[in-house]
Parts: sequence; structure tokens; C-alpha cells
Amino acid sequence: MTSPDQMTLRSFWAALPTPARWLLASTVFQVLGRGLTLPFTIIYLHEVRDLTLDVAGTMMGLAFAVALVLTPLAGSLTDRLGARIMVMIGSAAQSVGVAILAFADDIPTVALAMVFIGICNAGGWSAFNVLISSLVDGPVRVQYFGINFALINLGIGLGGVVGGVFVDVHRPETFTTIFLVDAVCMLIPIGLMLGPLRHVHGRSETPEDEVDTKVSYLTLLRRPGVLHLVLIGLVFSFVGYGQMEAGFPAFARQVSEVSTQVIGWAFAVNTVVIVAFQFFVLRRIEGHRRTRVVVLMAAIWAVSWLVLGATAPFAGTLTAATMVLVFHALFASGETLLQPTLPAITNDLAPAHLRGRYNALTSGAFQLGAVVGPLVAGFLLRHHLGSAFIGVLLAGCAVLAAVAVRLERQISPEVNGVGGGGGDDVPLVPPTVVDPALTDPAVTDPGR
Repeated sequence: MTSPDQMTLRSFWAALPTPARWLLASTVFQVLGRGLTLPFTIIYLHEVRDLTLDVAGTMMGLAFAVALVLTPLAGSLTDRLGARIMVMIGSAAQSVGVAILAFADDIPTVALAMVFIGICNAGGWSAFNVLISSLVDGPVRVQYFGINFALINLGIGLGGVVGGVFVDVHRPETFTTIFLVDAVCMLIPIGLMLGPLRHVHGRSETPEDEVDTKVSYLTLLRRPGVLHLVLIGLVFSFVGYGQMEAGFPAFARQVSEVSTQVIGWAFAVNTVVIVAFQFFVLRRIEGHRRTRVVVLMAAIWAVSWLVLGATAPFAGTLTAATMVLVFHALFASGETLLQPTLPAITNDLAPAHLRGRYNALTSGAFQLGAVVGPLVAGFLLRHHLGSAFIGVLLAGCAVLAAVAVRLERQISPEVNGVGGGGGDDVPLVPPTVVDPALTDPAVTDPGR
């Protein structure tokens, strides 16, 4: 047994069951293709396919709108069919969507691509979190979420660097290539689920005393802490990831006037910060209230958006390019604080048999924020309201901090990462394997 202060990557890896190792080891390859396309999708739609900024933002928002509509169904299916099936469906839909987008040259085709991508957003990523939670428990679950996030960013960062060097708005075929590579990379999760993880369904049995109890999403929202958790997901998405594919690249191009290469390197800086500091941050936040960590993250994000907004007077200069890189470094430091906390609160708060629906609620909030984010960014930046854009995001950071403080009063100390469930005096022990398929041959389902 190892205390949190003595925790190392080696001890963490040794604590993982084999299926969790498969998931973790494959993460960077799964998202490598996503990194090729994520920083450049709105640039592709606007500068290569000649869509206006607000139409491009609307198209990107469409994917999240589709996800928002389908997320409640996806959450229920995750609880009933298992997370493994939903990960496969989501990965297949994403692969089809980006393949269509590679050749899309009109609005209807772009919209069709976004519908498929929206299907993935609805269930794929939240089901992946459920799958993780079904494999590991206790302090290692928090560490897994954090390290998995670092690996995701490693893949995205590597892809962003390659994409920034490779793509050229004057050569549309370069964008076609990166979207097709993304489509192939999304087949990796399907191969895992059909191969080494075919016996892990990621589904928990409903307790006997709740078999006949119908649980609606409205009922879940009335439970302590759930509504505030959903609000955090909504605002977090709007001021954070909802702007990474639309607001930030558009602002950097239109206001900061930096090149696509600088944008690619900005995402690389983001990756370096996360990969370099995520494990250190995990050790530092162990035993601290997760809600307080969210407040700190909101403050850091507010500073980062201020730095980006301050590039306007230096547009087109080396100073602006440097400040864009600093923005992403600050933003990334905030990400290292949030990713190990929000998923951990969600999955510690949720009963095992309802994790799919709890994750669907936070995922749905994320989708809503990601729908509104590109729409607001596209509208404000098209009308040259860059200062207003930054002001809206600063207000969002303040709201995020306020809601986190309210959430602290609604959840137990254990769910908040302190007390009996997560204090510094709690030793790090190998995780509990809670997926029935790993412990009870009677419920193993090789056909899934």
C-alpha cells in the first residue's frame, strides 16, 4: 500500500486491473485523429468550405444539439445495455461523421456529418466514463480520470502539431486527409471492445428493492447536489470546451490575427502543460474539497481569457502569438484541476446502477453549453464584438465558481473528496473491481 504523497505512475499502474490497463494504454491512439481535426474544424468550414462564421458556428453547434436531444436515451441505454455497447455505437458514429465531413462542400452535407458526430457526443464519451467507473473504485478512480485526461490531451496535442504543420487553407485536400485519418482512428475503440474488452459490459445490476422503481431524469435532478452538478457542467462547457473548437480559433484568427500554425502550437502547449503537470496536480489535490478545486479552476480560466482578450492591440505580431500560447498554457493548468474532480463527483454521487443516467445528465449539460458556445462566439465575433465575447466568458467563470460553492453544501464530504472517502490519511490501495463480468462468471456476456 502506498500513501498519496508516495504515489507514482508505477504504483498506479500496478493497482489497475488488466481491462483498465487496456483502456488507459489505448487512449492516446484513440484521440490522435481527433487532435488532427479539433483545432481546425471551424477554420475548415469557414476558410475552405466558405461558410460564414456564424453558419460554421451553427453547424458545429448542431452536433451538440443532436447530442442534447439523444443524451437522455443514451444514458438509459447505457444502464440497460452496458457502457461497452454504447462506446462501440458512439465510435462508429463519429467515424462515419468525420468521413462525411472530409468531403462536405455544402451545408446539407455538413449538417449530416454533424448529426453522426452528435450521436457519438450523446453517448460515447459518457459511456466511456461509466466503463472506467465499472472497472476501478476508490482513490484510484480519481487518479484514473486525471491520467486518462492527460493521455487524451497527449493524443490531441500531437495531432494538433501535425495538423498545424500539414494543413493549408489553399489546399483543401490536406483537410480531407486529416478528417479521413480521424475516421480510421475512431475504429480503435471498436477493436478493443470486440477484442480484449469483449467480456466487460460495464453494467451494474439493479438492487432487488429498486427493480420495480421507475427513475426519471426529473427525479434525479431533485436529488441533493445533482442540479448544481448539472449547472457546473453547463457553464464549464460554455466557457471552456464549448469555445475550444469555435470561439478560441475564430478569435485567434479574426482578432489576434495569428496563423493556423500558431493555433496548432497553442494546442501543443496545452498538451505539454497537462501531460507535464497532471500527475503532480493529482497528488496536490488529494484530500482537498473537489468543489474548492473547481473554484480555483474558474479563477485560472478567467485569467486565461483576459490574456487572450489582451491580444487585440497587438494583432498580427509576435506578441499576439506569444500571448495566444500563454492563454493555452493557463487554460490547460485549469483543466488539470477540473478533469479529476467533476467526473469523480458525478460517479461517486451516483448509485452504480444509475451511473449511465447520472453521466447522461452531466453530459447533456455539457452538450447544451457546447451548443450555445459556438453560437454566441460566431455571432459576437462576426459582428466584431471581441471584447463582449471575452466579457461573457469572464462572467461565466464567476458563475461557475459560485455554483461550485453551492454544490459543496449539497454533497457529503466523501463525495467531495474529503472525510472518510478521500482524506490525506487514507492509504492508496488497489482499486475494487466492481464490474460483475470481472468477478462473477455467471453474468459474463462474451457476446457483447
